[in-house]
Amino acid sequence: LFLQGANAGFIKVGGLLGNHIGRLPYNWILIPIGFLLGFVVAMAEPAIKVLNFEVEKVTGGYINNKVMLYFLSFGVALAVSLSMVRILTGISIWFFLVPGYLLAFVLSRHVKPIFVALAFDSGGVVTGPMIATFLLAFAVGSSEVIEGSTPIFDGFGMIGLVAMFAIVSILTLGLLYSRSEAKGVKKHGSQQEA
Repeated sequence: LFLQGANAGFIKVGGLLGNHIGRLPYNWILIPIGFLLGFVVAMAEPAIKVLNFEVEKVTGGYINNKVMLYFLSFGVALAVSLSMVRILTGISIWFFLVPGYLLAFVLSRHVKPIFVALAFDSGGVVTGPMIATFLLAFAVGSSEVIEGSTPIFDGFGMIGLVAMFAIVSILTLGLLYSRSEAKGVKKHGSQQEA
């Protein structure tokens, strides 16, 4: 029932909104609007909320669900805004995907295994019903009216960027957790010596 409602409502609204903003003479505004929409839609994405609550429950509160939600939302927002840059400029998706996944593999060597698994799971979860219907339609709608943009390549490439940025954002969170633990151990060790 939810998916039927999402298909009936969000796809049309997202497409019309992207189409309208893309026609504006100052269509560069797609970049900050894409960032804002990416953040807000990710905050409301039911699949992300379920993942975050399950992760907090399984880790016994070690990974806070709100912190994870903000990191994932920021990653989605960044991905959508860069998708808008791609639509406006025609930059190849490979200029984002190759360095992004290289960064993900480098980061995965410096975080706990739970964050690696969680990051790659998050990459699949963030492309849930809200993002796949509303934000994808927004990107396709805007790419339809931008000269030199192709909806098939530019609009649909957003899903790949969203998945990649979710992975990188959770690995970054894992790196921050690792560093804070290292500081805590170092501080605890120096207090015991005194």
